[in-house]
Amino acid sequence: MIAVSSVFPLSGCSISKNWDAEVDLLVVGGGTSGVAAGIQASRMGIETLIVEESTWLGGMLTSAGVSAIDGNHKLPGGLWGEFRDSLVSYYGHTDSLRTGWVSSVLFEPSVGNLIFKKMCSQQDKLKVWYKTTIIAASRINDKWEITLDTDGSTKTVKASVLVDATELGDVAKMCGVRYDIGMDSKNETYESIAPLLSNDIVQDLTYVAILKDYGHDVLIPRPEAYDSTLFACACINDLCISPKEPDRMWTKDKMITYGKLPNNKYMINWPIEGNDYYLNILELSSSERKDALDKAKNHTMNFVYYLQKDLGFTTLGLADDEFPTENRLPIIPYHRESRRIHGKTRFTLDYITAPYSQQYKLYRTNIAVGDYPVDHHHGRYHGDESLPNLYFYPVPSYGIPLGALIPEDVEGLIVAEKSISVSNLVNGTTRLQPVVLQIGQAAGVLAAIAIENKCKVEAVSVREVQKKLLSANGYLQPYLDVEKDDKRFPVYQRIGSTGILRGEGRNIGWENQTWLRADSLLLLSELDELMEFYPAIRNKLQIDGKNVFLKDVLEILHIIQDGKQAVSYANVESEARNLYTEYSLGTFDLDSLLTRGAFAVLVDGILRPFDEDVDIYGNQMCNKN
Repeated sequence: MIAVSSVFPLSGCSISKNWDAEVDLLVVGGGTSGVAAGIQASRMGIETLIVEESTWLGGMLTSAGVSAIDGNHKLPGGLWGEFRDSLVSYYGHTDSLRTGWVSSVLFEPSVGNLIFKKMCSQQDKLKVWYKTTIIAASRINDKWEITLDTDGSTKTVKASVLVDATELGDVAKMCGVRYDIGMDSKNETYESIAPLLSNDIVQDLTYVAILKDYGHDVLIPRPEAYDSTLFACACINDLCISPKEPDRMWTKDKMITYGKLPNNKYMINWPIEGNDYYLNILELSSSERKDALDKAKNHTMNFVYYLQKDLGFTTLGLADDEFPTENRLPIIPYHRESRRIHGKTRFTLDYITAPYSQQYKLYRTNIAVGDYPVDHHHGRYHGDESLPNLYFYPVPSYGIPLGALIPEDVEGLIVAEKSISVSNLVNGTTRLQPVVLQIGQAAGVLAAIAIENKCKVEAVSVREVQKKLLSANGYLQPYLDVEKDDKRFPVYQRIGSTGILRGEGRNIGWENQTWLRADSLLLLSELDELMEFYPAIRNKLQIDGKNVFLKDVLEILHIIQDGKQAVSYANVESEARNLYTEYSLGTFDLDSLLTRGAFAVLVDGILRPFDEDVDIYGNQMCNKN
């Protein structure tokens, strides 16, 4: 790992007094998180501008051609759920998206671009400038003054808040944010599977190929420096003698249908001795990056030739109706790893595997969820055998804390995409498309509230952000107990975010899950978290036995409520009866045992603990009971 910092001008003369645009929010990068941030903020009434270096929106989902969604199939929250629903509407049915075996949601990249552009065009407060890159940024008098290059012309923009949604965290660097590159030492992150020593090794990137079946021979000319041995063991075939990964070998037909897309197209993003390519371009200049990426493009062209010439897929060629590029490759490569900022909080692997036993209660501050394993691609790095084996390292599903989006030491900036404050290991799961979409949506909410309240980004209420995300059908906790349109969904999300009831993570086959266990009976031992939240009741509980009855819980709720605002027991019981009816909890019987789900409904509806704010570390801020 390399820890880096840079400096930018924090004071001085304004770049210009004749602004080409003055907006509330400037989002740099129209990729996966950038488009989500722009849509969400504009929906909240914020004048928003997205600047994007290409002519497409969607980033890795579209411009990079990674149009097979990884993870969150059972957690369709917020804009990720909207995007998936739009794909279903376009193709006609959910089954129309199940064309390959790597994912349940596969689509043509060009279709994803059209959907994102349509979503943006529906927002009156949102503008998009294409072919635009950032040149300079200054923070002056609580405003950002930005210089841009728009298709060869210099433009200046003034904004209150800036979101870095670039692929590689370039804006964060420009603005002086400290960041890390490469693998962390276990001595720093305390992650047991991290290497002993840090290094600057990043994940392989990939120039994806989208192939189309033309129905006739479309063999391309032999590429420069073609070497079939680089790909010989990409699948089971006579050329493969000694595979690097003998336990992960498939037939050539299984390989080619891995990313089969609608309309007889094939996404080639093959990690097993395929078109992954090792490059660390993070600290290179623009021209140096271009030269390096040309090598990755050539590597993919070599793989396409191998598929055609050596494996016999001669009718499959690069699609001529996908990308607006001369070589028909994607507009950008798939970057799996970026700079990782130093944020207000740092999300490490232990906060995923054991969230309730860490120094901070970051689970109370979640703004996005994920359920993909830790998956790192290092197959093309020379010396990968010395690196930790991070092929689908199992973890429970998890939530991402708000503080990971807020830089430690630069005001007015929010960082999204893959550059949030996580460890190198955690990046192997937070980098996935649905998670990054949610990160962008949360960035949009955070920016909008800061602008609306005229306060610093770091001063925004955690609970206010979470409430807005819930109202937008987002997930705060990755619970699978009920669907997001169930009336109990926001209840479970709120109670889980207080910690009064805790979720249980599970690994089942390939799935990483978390359950509130809403249908399980509430145990007396599980009231510890309620007592932690309301310490005044700790010495007042008089319950015997293992389980908890409804009458016991009502007495507890009365003690807490009476201490807050002198409420009678009769009022508490009346509220509970109403909640039983409203949420169809069954017969209201004081002598019945209580489920965890019913307990969540009663606590949420009567005490409203989620209304009590927490700080960025999850500490309670105003509870006096």
